[in-house]
Order: sequence, then structure tokens, then C-alpha cells
Amino acid sequence: MFGAVVVGVGAAGQVRIRDLLTPLPGSPAQKLRACGFISRRSLEPQRGVRQMPVEEAASRDDVHVAFICTENVSHEENIRTFLQAGKHVCVEYPMCLSYRAAVELLDLAQEKGVILHEEHIELLSGGYIELKRQVEGKTLCEGTLHFTGKPLKPGFGFPAFAGLARLTWLVDLFGELSATAATLEENSSKDYSKMTAQLRTSGSRSLTWIEERGPGLPRAKSINLRFDSCTLTEMPPAPSGPVGLFMQDLVLFSSKILGQVSLEELQRERTRVLHCLKLAETIQQLVQC
Repeated sequence: MFGAVVVGVGAAGQVRIRDLLTPLPGSPAQKLRACGFISRRSLEPQRGVRQMPVEEAASRDDVHVAFICTENVSHEENIRTFLQAGKHVCVEYPMCLSYRAAVELLDLAQEKGVILHEEHIELLSGGYIELKRQVEGKTLCEGTLHFTGKPLKPGFGFPAFAGLARLTWLVDLFGELSATAATLEENSSKDYSKMTAQLRTSGSRSLTWIEERGPGLPRAKSINLRFDSCTLTEMPPAPSGPVGLFMQDLVLFSSKILGQVSLEELQRERTRVLHCLKLAETIQQLVQC
């Protein structure tokens, strides 16, 4: 059994605690057990799981795994703390807010012989899986992915990092991308922002990625993907599967810890994660120059 702690007990942290206590029967996730949680606040036990200081969690021999569920700006520090202690780490995307730091952390995990897993539940949703099926085998001419949502709380970083899920979609659908231009429109008095990034595929096809946030904006994605044979303008419906997305991710992470995922697959994932973080950083630089 692998003892696990959850760092941060917001909505995602609560789900992680729940899933650790009720893992999918017959899955690798049953090899993990909740030992405690870490929070800046002083809290009562959560679902019977007690709070502990980060120093205790990092030093205990019966703690092998940490789930990082904090604001993005603190991911890097928390990951580094647990990797240095020889613990496996699962972190919400983005892994951190710089490409260089991500390389350092992944190299540190390899040096320590542990797993550093960046959660990407957006790749597991039924709607995305159906979209990928519809896109497969088609030749892209040009496309747009437009996301809207409420304003983010402080600590989430630049929009290209905060919206890494959508960028990961585009990379997973169309392969390696390059960023050619980017703008950011902001109105702090209205808590409004709109980032527009111009991307290009390896085949020189144009993609536009928009992250728009403001009060009253619905959480929604719209697409306009024009192919040589058809145009997709609506996201496929996303039916709920029998296993929740966070549980699916927990099973995948547990499989990695148990050595059930091939080195080739781990390398492909590392390449994708770093490529997306490099793209996010490039977009930020294009906006700031």
C-alpha cells in the first residue's frame, strides 16, 4: 500500500480525498490510502482524514504520494518539496508556471526514481474523446477554439498557463504547434480579460486559441474547425461515464506508480507536457514584448 497526502482541500482536494477513500474496485487505485491532508488553514478532519504539517508529510516513511491541489503559483514549491523527499507527485495542470522549472522538476523526479504526473482530465472526457474521433484522419485547413468563463482568482498565472487544458486539446488533436502572435485585452475595473493566440501546425495550418473571462460569462467552449472534407462547429455532447474523470486520472497515476505504464508512453507524455508548457510560455512572451 502507498500512503497518500492531499495538499490543498478546495473542490479538487475534496474530490481527491473522496476518491482515495472509495477507489474504483479492482483498479490500481486500491493500492493508495489516505494518510492526511495539508492546508494553510486549521481544519477539522475531512471525511475522517486528519490534517498534518507539510514537514511531517515529507518526512514520514509511510507517506509515499502527494496530490497537489493548490493554486497554480504554488505548484512548483510543493512539487519540489515532495520530490526532494522521494515521494511520487500528482499535480493539477499546469505543473508550474515556467518551462524551465518543469524540466527541472521532471528531471528531479527521474533522479529520485519517482513519478511526477500532471493531471489532464480534459483528455478523458466523453465529449473530447468523441471530438478526437471525429477529427481523426481529416486534414485541417484552419480552426478556432474559444473558451469563456468567470474571472480567475489570484494565483492562477497568465491565461495561457491557466487555460492549459485547451492548449493541450489542440496539441493532442493536431500535433506539435508553434505560436506566431498573441494579444491580451484586459479591463481590471470590469475584471475582464481576453487572450488571443495565433498558432500554426507543423503543416502550416492556422489555429486561433481564445481564452475570454469576465463576470457573467458562461463556462463554455466553442469550436470552428474547417477540414478539407467538412467543418465542425459544435462540441460533441459529453455523456457522463460510469467512472468519474478524477477517478480515471487516479487509476492512471496509480498505474504509473506500480510500473504498469510503459517507458515509451511515459516519454510521450513528458514530451507533450513540456511542449504545451513551452507554448504557454512563448505566448506569454509574445504578449509582453
